[in-house]
Amino acid sequence: MTGTEYRNILVPTDGSDLAQQALGEALTLAELTDATIHVLYVVDDAKVAELATGIGLDDVSMDGDVDQLFERFEAVGEHALDELREAAADRGLTLTTAIRKGLPEEEILAYVGENEIDLLVMGTHGRRGIERYILGSTTERVLRKSPVPVLAVRDETSGK
Repeated sequence: MTGTEYRNILVPTDGSDLAQQALGEALTLAELTDATIHVLYVVDDAKVAELATGIGLDDVSMDGDVDQLFERFEAVGEHALDELREAAADRGLTLTTAIRKGLPEEEILAYVGENEIDLLVMGTHGRRGIERYILGSTTERVLRKSPVPVLAVRDETSGK
């Protein structure tokens, strides 16, 4: 250890296997430093809007359908958080969890500021696939703007 004491560690998740690996790294650090682990799932409202438009839900009268899309994404997020809670419980640790709506990088950085986060632990990429090569990954954007250190976790299984 470098002598740095981490009190609050944030692990953003998209439900991917790599987010699970990032949590494993964060849990190890928490065991060493008695830090609190925060896990954040962000429902990407731009992605929901894109899906709604793509399936013809751009009419204002379809607000209920858009709300259902948000609810579905929130359910996915809750499932992802449940899996991570179980992984933490297996190691005798508990998590502070949250679900937010917005642009992932903006919500992650806002959470950092609002919760006195000392360290971010993130996977190098998530579920977005080829989009990350065209637009840049959420991790890259957060890394550039983060006021705290970021530990980027690579995929152990594929070398990505």
